Amino acid sequence: MPNEIKAKTMAEIPMQQAPQAGSPAEARGRYFNSANAFNLILPPVPDAVFTDEPASALAADASTGYTTCDLAGDMQNPSPATTPLLLARYARLNAGETLDAHFDTAGSIWYVIQGEGTASFDGQAISWAAGDVFVLPGGAATLEGGGTDSVLWVVTNEPQLRFEDTRAPVAAESTVDVVHFPAAEIDRQIDMLYAVDRGEDVAGIALIFSSAQQMERRNITPTMTLAMNTLPPGDFQRAHRHNSVAVTLVVQGDDCFSVVDERRKDWSPWATTVTPPESLHAHFNDGETMAKFLIVQDGGFYYHARTMGFSFD
Repeated sequence: MPNEIKAKTMAEIPMQQAPQAGSPAEARGRYFNSANAFNLILPPVPDAVFTDEPASALAADASTGYTTCDLAGDMQNPSPATTPLLLARYARLNAGETLDAHFDTAGSIWYVIQGEGTASFDGQAISWAAGDVFVLPGGAATLEGGGTDSVLWVVTNEPQLRFEDTRAPVAAESTVDVVHFPAAEIDRQIDMLYAVDRGEDVAGIALIFSSAQQMERRNITPTMTLAMNTLPPGDFQRAHRHNSVAVTLVVQGDDCFSVVDERRKDWSPWATTVTPPESLHAHFNDGETMAKFLIVQDGGFYYHARTMGFSFD
């Protein structure tokens, strides 16, 4: 050990460099050890609820643009982020106006809260309306408003690409499809689920969205999963945990709430909620109407790595 190091244990040895590097490449080398390399502690993902952001986007006098659900400061992320790998926004698109949707992301997931319009990407167009879900690959897309003001919820994995210092693939090479899930078909699919028995090992009644290119993994992009969860009046979703983060849009339901690590989180219309990884959580519907909540997770990572860690309490 060099004389200048006065450490008594491996953990006390600071990061090391070659004292006399023979080249710029050697000078860039850094050395840690098995005692000091694995003590990196990052800020946790907050157990957050966003209510001001939807209220701002839905305000009658709101302008066309985006309102970001940003927790970057809490997590020390270098760019806007709702979770370390996902970013949720509300998009306001006033009647007859256009909105640029050019994101550095593998794909963007959209839910139409109100209004109607058209989304265009690489020569393809989707005519969307309230209650629809649609997905676009990363890159340049444009939204055009219809005859009424529109508000949409959109989630991307921009923080993931920023972390990897990479960019969205060109359209011809993307594994993310341009795909449209109309509201009427979503409802028809959910009704089908309620027409059969649930079974004992199912975590609630949820419709999982996928596409032609992603169907083998049941994802909507390589790393993002998308589901419309439901709860009948008076029912609850059994307490469970998993390693993926959940970013949730409250779509429908009165007198509904979640319990996350023994802390109650009340729902409000169109709120975005964040459920931290590994947290024990359950959802409850004490109201008189069906509850619906759209959930985006970074689950593709954990399924691929065989580390989802899903379990009931």
